[in-house]
Amino acid sequence: MLNRALTLLKPAPVAARIRDQAEINARYRYWRFRILYSSLIGYALFYFVRKNLSLAMPVMEQDLGISKADLGIFLTLHGICYGVSKFANGFLGDRTNPRYFMALGLILSALMNVCFGLSSAVTALGIFWLLNGWFQGMGFPPCARSLTQWFDAQERGTRFAIWNTSHSIGAAAALLVCSRLVFLDWRLCFLVPALLATLGAVFLIERMRDTPESLGLPSIEEYRGEAEASEVNAASPGAPGDSLETGQGEALPPEGEFRQFVIQQVLLNPMIWVISVANFFVYTVRAAILDWGPTFLTETKHVELHHAGWIVAGYEVAGVFGMLVSGWMTDKLFRGRGGRACFFYMLLCAACIYLFWRLPGQSVFVNTALLCAIGFFIYGPQCLVGVIAANLATKRAAATAIGVTGLFGYLSGILSGWGLGRIVQSGGWDPGLGTILASAGVATVLFALSWNASHPTLRQPRAFPVLELEAKQ
Repeated sequence: MLNRALTLLKPAPVAARIRDQAEINARYRYWRFRILYSSLIGYALFYFVRKNLSLAMPVMEQDLGISKADLGIFLTLHGICYGVSKFANGFLGDRTNPRYFMALGLILSALMNVCFGLSSAVTALGIFWLLNGWFQGMGFPPCARSLTQWFDAQERGTRFAIWNTSHSIGAAAALLVCSRLVFLDWRLCFLVPALLATLGAVFLIERMRDTPESLGLPSIEEYRGEAEASEVNAASPGAPGDSLETGQGEALPPEGEFRQFVIQQVLLNPMIWVISVANFFVYTVRAAILDWGPTFLTETKHVELHHAGWIVAGYEVAGVFGMLVSGWMTDKLFRGRGGRACFFYMLLCAACIYLFWRLPGQSVFVNTALLCAIGFFIYGPQCLVGVIAANLATKRAAATAIGVTGLFGYLSGILSGWGLGRIVQSGGWDPGLGTILASAGVATVLFALSWNASHPTLRQPRAFPVLELEAKQ
């Protein structure tokens, strides 16, 4: 049984190469769309078993007598464990079959939600939510592998932005579902999403596949007419011709060779660390609003909990549009340089946070509009950090590079979870919002430093894609 499971997690073998160009075109169109929507839906379901806690927190606080500091610790431990897991599983994600790896993570996360929903002791709740954070880290790496295998550097901004709407769709849907369930029983906020996540795992196994080569197709670079020679040469330093991938679907290299590539292309790349630190502050803002939003709105704006859930869901929906626009800006206006879009987004996000904090009055309309604006601007950088990392590391180490940025992103739980909980508990919401504003300001400065960060091939003249040549014929 164990051997069978390990075999399933290995990358799918290379299939016999299809030679008919018309069939290649048809299959590429079909599978690119299928990979995109199935990974999007699958990752959205991870949010059902992750962001369900925020709506349950106010009721749990009263029902179980848990303090805000304790709830903040839940969020912090979950975030730290998730970040470490995202990094560790990023290394695995580059060398496993996303079809089964992602489904396994979703099933295990659903199991932790069932255990959490059936528990009452603070220690047990903390342990189960901590473990949930680890299994949640198995969600993004397989998506990063799939997107970089099926879409080239020239189109990743837009495709990552479309896929990244899964964050907002999943979080908003989870908030809406749980805003109803919480009035029946807060435990249903964990049991019902666990059932949906389990069904989602079955969906992923049926829909997802591994690389184009595993389906008899050429690599995305060969199909699009882009050799990406810089990737091939960088893949095997000192050993010309012995690359990780050549576009012909060759087998993965020995573990040591891959590790050497990761060290050179990811860990020793200073720009990876700049955007990783920026991601820490991006996630601080994003998580602070998402996790503490319902509590903040009910305590300071006197909004009913049910309405607060809808308002924070609006923050997520606005984020969907923010991501799509940021992807378009990156590909069309900034030619793949996502750091430029991130800079402008964070600058405007900071302005909206300041207005939300300082504008007098309790207008639900104004507060909702400002929260939605914050959501629009924060989700652009949240999406594009992954694009920048993937392009800098190339597709061979995309999941690993995004894992590094993800580690920093979810280490932000120290500040947005436990830290903010302590700050608010001791000083109120004014210093809490000041902390969120300062985080947005630091991220803005760091993204200015990444102004010219891009994929190596984006600095070279682009050949006409095979796709476009055939369309003309």
